[in-house]
Amino acid sequence: QVEVVESGGGSVQAGGSLRLSCTASGSITEISRMGWYRQAPGKQRESVASETRFTVTSDNAKNTIYLQMNSLKPEETAVYYCKVRARTGPAWGSWDYYWGEGTQVIVSS
Repeated sequence: QVEVVESGGGSVQAGGSLRLSCTASGSITEISRMGWYRQAPGKQRESVASETRFTVTSDNAKNTIYLQMNSLKPEETAVYYCKVRARTGPAWGSWDYYWGEGTQVIVSS
């Protein structure tokens, strides 16, 4: 099994910054990709890859990625999720996707 855990969410005023973390653990043979998504109330989940104010960094040795978010806006209030593409079996096995439970970010005006 693979466990994905996000952390670092919280409340911040508009224009502020937050740094989120995501760590994958468990019976992982290999990880090919980790990414960040968000879901605002009443909206579909979306990738944050195109946000120029956000920076993603990684620590491959720790199976961890980070999301540095700057100049946050109230409309970016959402639950932020991490998605991991990983393999848990042999090298010829299949790849699967795993999601964490998310971390809440609230941006107040």
